[in-house]
Amino acid sequence: MDLSKDMDPIVHEKMKKNMVYVSCFSIVMLFAGLSSAYIVSMGDAFWLETALPNAFWWSTACIVLSSITFIFSISAARKGQVSLLKAGMAITLLLGLLFVYFQWTGFGQLMDNGVHPFQNHIVVTDGRYGDYFEVKKNDQFITVDGNDYLLDEKKMNADQFSSFQSFMKEFISGENYNNKFRLITSGKQKEYTLLLNNVPLSIQSNSFYVNDSTPIASADVLRLKQLAQNVVDGRGDFFAKGKIGEDFNISYKGENLEYKNRKLHYKGKVLSNFLQIKATESSDMASSFLFILTFLHLLHVAAALIYLSRVVTKTFMNRFGAENHLTLRLTSIFWHFLGLLWGYLILFLVFIH
Repeated sequence: MDLSKDMDPIVHEKMKKNMVYVSCFSIVMLFAGLSSAYIVSMGDAFWLETALPNAFWWSTACIVLSSITFIFSISAARKGQVSLLKAGMAITLLLGLLFVYFQWTGFGQLMDNGVHPFQNHIVVTDGRYGDYFEVKKNDQFITVDGNDYLLDEKKMNADQFSSFQSFMKEFISGENYNNKFRLITSGKQKEYTLLLNNVPLSIQSNSFYVNDSTPIASADVLRLKQLAQNVVDGRGDFFAKGKIGEDFNISYKGENLEYKNRKLHYKGKVLSNFLQIKATESSDMASSFLFILTFLHLLHVAAALIYLSRVVTKTFMNRFGAENHLTLRLTSIFWHFLGLLWGYLILFLVFIH
């Protein structure tokens, strides 16, 4: 039996609002905890600082505009302007869907820039160019500076790097069989020479040999595959793409690190051996937090959109008007809350991340 029909309308409205406020409070506590964990985790850890994708700013504009159209819709409902109410709610729903679209696009932009939700490390350790393997092109060593591959001390142009990637790509698909690296197509680009510990490798029976009788070890097979994957993905010394100091930063205890001669410097000095080991072992927690915070918010928006779509459907069925708009107002409270929450998150990420 539904007792709400016999309840005082004012009491009924307060009860409904309190339920919305409790939901908002529980979400606030969730994100407050995550924000605190983010700040505490920064501590003395190595931290990757990246710019937010442009799509996040477009999504911000969408959710702000959707709040405005929601306010406009409730005003229309109070005045009994049904046509304006329908138009306003339809636009609100559309803007909410665009928010989701731009958020998802932003995730893609982050990953295109080498920022992933569950990245293992900040700096490249496995398959790092130059640790074991190097490559010569026409008797000139290819070297690395950050994420740039250099030839004759100049950054490779697009065609040169594409050719180098094609050469290395072959080694990803090879198979480790009896401690040999069995090539699939037997490198056709004769201008490249692969070296292991500064010793040129030869190819026999489609496999790499250190000399005429010694195939490379299985551990070196794995290292070569990892190096090849890094080159194909455009990675040099860092997982984040671009140039350190311009496209991203790595900080330690709030200080941005410098990068010179393939080494990180802290306060003008090369990192100590202890910190070098710590840097190579550090996970990219910053990116993980970035994705967790934004994705959790997106889930709440998605859930709100499902309910909002039902409200819009009822709007077009003429269920709301000057005397009946409580559901609209309650829905708007939660929707405005999610907008404010996103405003907090994006400011937090801009000034803290």
